[in-house]
Amino acid sequence: MKAILYSAHGGLDQISHGEFPTPAVGPDECLLKVKAVALNGFDPMILKGIPGLKTPFPMIPGGDIAGEVVDVGANVPAGKFRPGDRVQVVPFQPGIGQMGETLRGGACDYIAVDAKFLLQIPEGVSYEQAASLPIAYGTARRMMMVRGQVKEGEKVLVLGATGGVGTGAVQLAKMAGAYVIACASSAEKCEKLKEIGADETIDTSKEDFVAAIHERHGKPRIWGGGGVNVVVNYIGGDTWTKSLKVMCRFGRMLVCGATTGYDPKEDIRYIWSYEQSIVGSNAWTPEDQIALMEMVRDGTLVPVIDRVLPMTEENFKEGLQALIDRKVFGKVVFVP
Repeated sequence: MKAILYSAHGGLDQISHGEFPTPAVGPDECLLKVKAVALNGFDPMILKGIPGLKTPFPMIPGGDIAGEVVDVGANVPAGKFRPGDRVQVVPFQPGIGQMGETLRGGACDYIAVDAKFLLQIPEGVSYEQAASLPIAYGTARRMMMVRGQVKEGEKVLVLGATGGVGTGAVQLAKMAGAYVIACASSAEKCEKLKEIGADETIDTSKEDFVAAIHERHGKPRIWGGGGVNVVVNYIGGDTWTKSLKVMCRFGRMLVCGATTGYDPKEDIRYIWSYEQSIVGSNAWTPEDQIALMEMVRDGTLVPVIDRVLPMTEENFKEGLQALIDRKVFGKVVFVP
């Protein structure tokens, strides 16, 4: 079969589109014909290499996968999956690894997956939509709905709102009835954020988000008033203490990553003075994936897909470069 491959860490020059053995279906597995696979923000990081994270070479990237069942292993319960079924893969496999990170991903023609990590795709949900959901939208749903408990009427500030997790956070906060303030690095991206539900935007290439919040919504007061209820911050770095400065009394910061630095300068005075909470959220569950597909089926959620490309070497490099250059709004999806 054909697959996107790399056999060493480095830049885009390591990427090729070559031959790889077609997997045989194991007794507990289903063999899938890949119909769509999506990139995530970690894909360029894995290509470059992350210290302490072992990559199985040759590596096949792509953790978000949707496909069609073409063969079923002998031990898979009768009737659970049949050839022709449309399925979404659960990429995070506890105790085993994460597809696209420590396990080979789905940027290939066929993939064999243990049946316990497969979910039926509802009618009305396309392969491209199904492939856009698990990692980014799953992370956003757990952070916003399960851990963050975002409520109607709250003011929610989303930093770095244009990626997969960010667009999902904007949409889910709006669905919860919150007033959504989204940050982006250009006027064009700000307009796109309004189109998917943001009530207000901050162009961080022209305006400091702390000053903007203080001017528009008031400076937080210890005994109430001003600021926002929730800050979504998976950026870290120099945005960390700034986020504390815009949170109202009893405000909470939702954290699922730290793309620009995990050890920022801290100012704990804000945390105790305003009785703030830092709420961590790690990964997602199959239940999150199921709930998201049901939202798409019901028309309450339309996943944001920046582009859908044929899965060629040139296109895959284009998608990775767009992620690196932060020129992606939502998800990049490939179809074999």
